[in-house]
Amino acid sequence: MWELRLGDEIDDYCVKCRRLTNHAIVSMVDAKAAKVRCRSCYADHDFRNEQAPPSKKELAKQKELFNAVLAGIAPAEVVLPEPVEAPAEPEVKPKAKKKKA
Repeated sequence: MWELRLGDEIDDYCVKCRRLTNHAIVSMVDAKAAKVRCRSCYADHDFRNEQAPPSKKELAKQKELFNAVLAGIAPAEVVLPEPVEAPAEPEVKPKAKKKKA
């Protein structure tokens, strides 16, 4: 297998074009593409490994499954610490006004 370099062309899913297109590598981390630029619309984005983002239906299904799992878990018993009484504040008496002569 060959080593990727900046400027090399790779296929990736473009969110702006909403399809799989040619991309140029813009930045790399640990010899892997990190950011790419679409060669059709010139939009920069993170490299997605040719994976399209999940649809709204898939996200709703995942949320539904997550909520079902949470509903099956018994809530943990919460133990609150006993309240500590604050020391009483001394009463402050207003000072008497001096009369002008």
